[in-house]
Amino acid sequence: MNDAHLHLILNHLPIIIPVIGLLIMVGGLIIKSELLKRTAYFVFMLAALTAIPTFATGEGAEEVIEKLAGVDENLIKTHEEIAEKFAILCYVLGGISLLGLWANFYKKSLSTIISYITILICIVTLYYAKQTGTTGGEIKHIEIR
Repeated sequence: MNDAHLHLILNHLPIIIPVIGLLIMVGGLIIKSELLKRTAYFVFMLAALTAIPTFATGEGAEEVIEKLAGVDENLIKTHEEIAEKFAILCYVLGGISLLGLWANFYKKSLSTIISYITILICIVTLYYAKQTGTTGGEIKHIEIR
């Protein structure tokens, strides 16, 4: 297994996991469940953790795939630039989730506002997740270009 294969295996995790966290967080806010909100924070932190190896394998995947016929170097560059922003947003989402988890236990007055900030950051992160996934797919899937 090379870095390109590993990258293809991992790259769906930081895209899908925040969607799950968002649904859990919204559900927690609707039914006023602290347990669901805490669960969502853990899910968002998991998303941030999965972004680390996904981003780390990207460079190796680039080295493998740029040698293949029909690969446009500009598509790789575009994907890499968007993926960097996406990774940073994943880390921010994980960090705000850690803060939200702390507030949920120790600073209840901040808990709800941090939950809404987390949702906002998650939505922005998911926009970049979609862009990252699309630009990554365009590298070898000419049918979506």
